[in-house]
Amino acid sequence: MLYLIGLGLNEKGISKFGLSIVKRCKKVYLENYTVEFPYSKGKLEEVISKKIIEVDREFVESLEIVDEAKKLDVALLVYGSPLTATTHISLIQEAKRLGIKHQVIHNASILDAVAETGLQIYKFGKIASMPDFEADSFIEIVKENQSIEAHSLILIDIGLEFEKAIERLEKVANEKDIEIDKLVVCSKLGAKGKRILYDTIYNLKEEDVLAPFCFLILGKLHFVEKEVLETFSF
Repeated sequence: MLYLIGLGLNEKGISKFGLSIVKRCKKVYLENYTVEFPYSKGKLEEVISKKIIEVDREFVESLEIVDEAKKLDVALLVYGSPLTATTHISLIQEAKRLGIKHQVIHNASILDAVAETGLQIYKFGKIASMPDFEADSFIEIVKENQSIEAHSLILIDIGLEFEKAIERLEKVANEKDIEIDKLVVCSKLGAKGKRILYDTIYNLKEEDVLAPFCFLILGKLHFVEKEVLETFSF
């Protein structure tokens, strides 16, 4: 049987149900390519009392793990929620095609955690990703969201440091004539050392922000959203 298990946002975030399943699995894989973990593999192994095999995108997308699930119980651990990364649904589809039993154990993700900023989840538009290479397509999604006064969540690719990410955001926003008065930066939400920052890009560039982090570009604010955001101002 194949299990896709969400880990939540810190090393102890795995659910009691997820933990019980992991303990009976013969193989436990950890997907390591969609986010930079705020904790080590060793800490996670201590929590689940099992040896973990780290796997990259190539392994997961090869669907080899589905073949293994024909013969034994296999778990793929995913940071946050297991289906936030769109590629993981392919595992479920392949399992269905082959008649292999499977189960998804959901958990908290960045999509839930950003509500801690005070921004209302239902007022977010499409999610954008800033890749670890020169590209500006993410700003088009921001533009689209702003046209309906919606907030934008920009997820930052693994390996892209804060200094470079915020400089790229500033550069692309200027090129596309998008005004960003103030920006929200979230770092390590749900984990030890979490930070929520709310200020101008100019001031935020001076901050030392650790991965995983994301940017929130504001749409039209409700007065309650404004009140909460101001508590995160410098």
